[in-house]
Amino acid sequence: MKLLAIETATEACSAALLVDGEISLRYEIKPRGHSELILQMMDDLLCEAGLKLRGLDAVAFGRGPGSFTGVRIAAGVAQGVAFAAELPVVPVSTLAALAQRAYREKGEPNLLPAYDARMGELYWAGYRIGEKALVAPVIPEQVASAGEVKLPSEGKWYGVGSGWDGYGEPLGERLRDALLGYKAQMYCSAREVAQLAAADFEAGLAVAPERALPVYLRNQVAEKMKTGY
Repeated sequence: MKLLAIETATEACSAALLVDGEISLRYEIKPRGHSELILQMMDDLLCEAGLKLRGLDAVAFGRGPGSFTGVRIAAGVAQGVAFAAELPVVPVSTLAALAQRAYREKGEPNLLPAYDARMGELYWAGYRIGEKALVAPVIPEQVASAGEVKLPSEGKWYGVGSGWDGYGEPLGERLRDALLGYKAQMYCSAREVAQLAAADFEAGLAVAPERALPVYLRNQVAEKMKTGY
């Protein structure tokens, strides 16, 4: 299978090309300029592999949550190239991809990824490593304060992501002995977006480009409050 993945939801900008199980990566921490950088990364990867967009099976992107601007860039680029090349798209949770990276680097099977959502809140979820050494959700994605996010009911957990930078202390107080530790300075990478997208593609979860939408969480919560659902 051949799949191109992009991720721009945080300060890190990255693109990855998966070809028959092998992944090539371009990754750079750069707070601004993702829209230009990601296009160059994609072109470089395809040129090095001798591939064109129409030779791919799918495009994948980190669909959020994360920076509103960054998530929009990833969704817009993924939709644009997929329309042009008539390819399906695989949206991947940035929280899941962050947890997958933490597992690759730290080896911890129970993970609590968190991004700083501003306004005193976190983007938060919980994952366990399941079949094929891939993350499986056990706490749904949510946006809430550190004192309100849902905690795991059992087990030992490892935290990862920028949300732990400013809120590690209150989260640690709530988790107590269940928290093994955390690493705040780790960003989502297109490597894990590609890895998770490949599994989702094989499971039939790819969508048409027009259905490849960003996930902001905060907007969803606001809409639920407005409608009462």
